[in-house]
Amino acid sequence: MKNLVKNFLIFFVVFLSIALLFSSFSGFQDKEVSKGINYLAEKVQNEEVSQILIQGEEVKVTLKNGEEQEIKKEKEESLSATLSNLGVGSDKISQIDIVVEDESGFNYFATYILPILLPFLLIGGLIFFMMRGVQGANSKAMMFGQSQAKQFNKEQSPKVTFKDVAGSKEAKKELSEVIEFLKYPKKFHQLGAKIPKGFLLLGGPGTGKTLMAKAVAGEAGVPFFHISGSEFVEMFVGVGASRVRDLFKTARKSSPCIIFIDEIDAVARKRGSGIGGSHDEREQTLNQILVEMDGFDERTNVIVMAATNRPDVLDPALLRPGRFDRRIFVDNPDIREREGILKVHARKKPLAKEVSLKRIAERTPGFTGADLANLLNEAAISAARQDKKIIEMADLFDSIEKVILGPERKSRVITKREKKITAYHEAGHALVAHLLPGSDPVQKISIISRGQAGGYTLKVPIEDRRLYTKSEFIDELAVLLAGHITEKDIFKDVTTGASSDLKRATEIARKLVTAYGMSDELGLRTFGSDDDKVFLGQEMHDKKDYSEKTSEKIDEAVSGLIKRGTKKAEEIIKEHKKDLNKIAEALLEKETLEKEEFESIVGKKKGLEEINQDEKEESDDREKGEDKKTLKV
Repeated sequence: MKNLVKNFLIFFVVFLSIALLFSSFSGFQDKEVSKGINYLAEKVQNEEVSQILIQGEEVKVTLKNGEEQEIKKEKEESLSATLSNLGVGSDKISQIDIVVEDESGFNYFATYILPILLPFLLIGGLIFFMMRGVQGANSKAMMFGQSQAKQFNKEQSPKVTFKDVAGSKEAKKELSEVIEFLKYPKKFHQLGAKIPKGFLLLGGPGTGKTLMAKAVAGEAGVPFFHISGSEFVEMFVGVGASRVRDLFKTARKSSPCIIFIDEIDAVARKRGSGIGGSHDEREQTLNQILVEMDGFDERTNVIVMAATNRPDVLDPALLRPGRFDRRIFVDNPDIREREGILKVHARKKPLAKEVSLKRIAERTPGFTGADLANLLNEAAISAARQDKKIIEMADLFDSIEKVILGPERKSRVITKREKKITAYHEAGHALVAHLLPGSDPVQKISIISRGQAGGYTLKVPIEDRRLYTKSEFIDELAVLLAGHITEKDIFKDVTTGASSDLKRATEIARKLVTAYGMSDELGLRTFGSDDDKVFLGQEMHDKKDYSEKTSEKIDEAVSGLIKRGTKKAEEIIKEHKKDLNKIAEALLEKETLEKEEFESIVGKKKGLEEINQDEKEESDDREKGEDKKTLKV
């Protein structure tokens, strides 16, 4: 319909332009005729005309004094007859040199043929444009069920190899088998081995699953078909299955090749979980994918790779052997892998000599590959805005905080009282975190607003960890609650600034009870059903696997853990109030304290072993004192 309207508008504009052209041409011709036939008869009668040139209806008159005039005569009658009718004698006419020329072909065509032919041409043009629009719509309708996959050949796209993907050594090792399958299939066929049909990449967002798949295609040097799971699903039932068939048909023609389906969970969710019945489009598409993967010829070198960050929602039939035989986990990088990723993304960026990517890797635990790439990009943007030629360490540190919390809001106007409250709030967080062994070391404290945070205390772990103890969680609760407790102790009142801390503390305490089984009162079990069930449509209401009485006990256990953290924080703040005041005063003066400045006030952080040693020495001293008292007695 849009094309039809477009073609009609084009036709109308062309028609209007031609009409205006002819009208202007006709008007121009009329303006050139300045005299009538009576004028010519008068001049001939007075013997003032030397020559007359006749071209169709136009008559060009040349007078004896050299003047020229153009006159238009009647079509049906000759000039001599017209002059005789106006009373001009034949003797007068015979004295004039009369020249008759045939009309030019263009004038004849424009005058006689074009006015007749033009309407037919315009009608024919309109019909042509309408037919063209209908043919385009028909061709699009025929292509509706074709695959929308983007094909990347070796020559078409920049080659990405494993050198461009840092970290994930185990994933690379697993995927290197894919390259061998594609390059040397005979080696496996000779031993009777069947090439795996599917490789499923599992990992969180931004861990580099798509990049890893491109690296496999780059290493193997084979065609690479890329499509998103959502591109299969359309408003018409059966289109997704049709596109799956077309995709695999095209892939077989380009064998050996790789099909990569990104975000496969969009179409591969557990069947029967929706409310659309047997005609659910996702189920139709998933069924076709399962059939196509089972229908592969053993000699066909087409390998399917897929990526998802939601493996828990995938249909079990997709994960069975013979379909996605291999499941490869692409996890968040550790400190060494983060340093390698930073080196890859820093190749084309001019870094200052003092820049240490290892220090940046230490400050970015939990960052994914995408986060690290964004970090370096933000640092480059910051350096460019300051008209720098190289990226300095300060730009990288600032970009870390920008990625985590957001940009600085130095223009935000706050009162002196709010600034003082924020300083003591952050000082409380930092002091408790520094003195508790289960908390990470403090790297930076600031009362400059970033994003939605009025101030922040940046803590970074010494090493990457996978396991956390209950005592470490209790220490973390104490750190989160320290800001609120400091406000209450110093100002005898509380503010809304601790709302996000309280929310985070409640989440941790509830997980300790319901997910980690760390509650002494409720024992070693978990509580609650999977959060995904409502999302999948299996349960449309909140399902509990425990009674209301147990629910009350869970609430009591959560409150008990928060009270334990509160008690720890209160003891530290009361015992080290002098240090608290010093930190707050330094923050009010400088607004930001780095690790070295902070430790110059409170000393270096002691580890758990050092604290245990100090407690042992104190205990020994107490025992010696008691022994001396006993001897005296």
